[in-house]
Amino acid sequence: MERILNHGDYIPDGGGGLLSAGGREEVLARALFRLAARRGALPFLPGLGSRLYQLSREKPSARQALAEQYVAEALGEEGVSVQSVELQQQGEGGLLTVKLLWQGEILTGQVKL
Repeated sequence: MERILNHGDYIPDGGGGLLSAGGREEVLARALFRLAARRGALPFLPGLGSRLYQLSREKPSARQALAEQYVAEALGEEGVSVQSVELQQQGEGGLLTVKLLWQGEILTGQVKL
C-alpha cells in the first residue's frame, strides 16, 4: 500500500496515521511521489524521482516542453502512459497537473513545484 500525497504532503487519517491507497489510487500515489522526489536525492535509488526541480533554472518559454520530458522520464518504469502535462508557473515554483493512462483509466494528479 502506498501513502496518499496531496501537493507533496501526506494526508493524515485523523487517527494518528496516514491515508493509504490501493489499486488506481496506489498507482497515482506512486507516480506523484516519483514526480515530487528529486532525481538523485536517494543514494541507493539514483534513478528514482524527477528533474522537475530544475525547471526554475530554464527560460519560461522552454519550461512546458521540459516538464513533459521530465515527467515521461520519471514515470518510464511505472507502467503508465502520460496523456498530458500542464504547467502553471507561479514565480520560481508552480503547479504541475498530469493526466496518466493506466489500464484504460485516466488518472489525474497535481504536484507542487
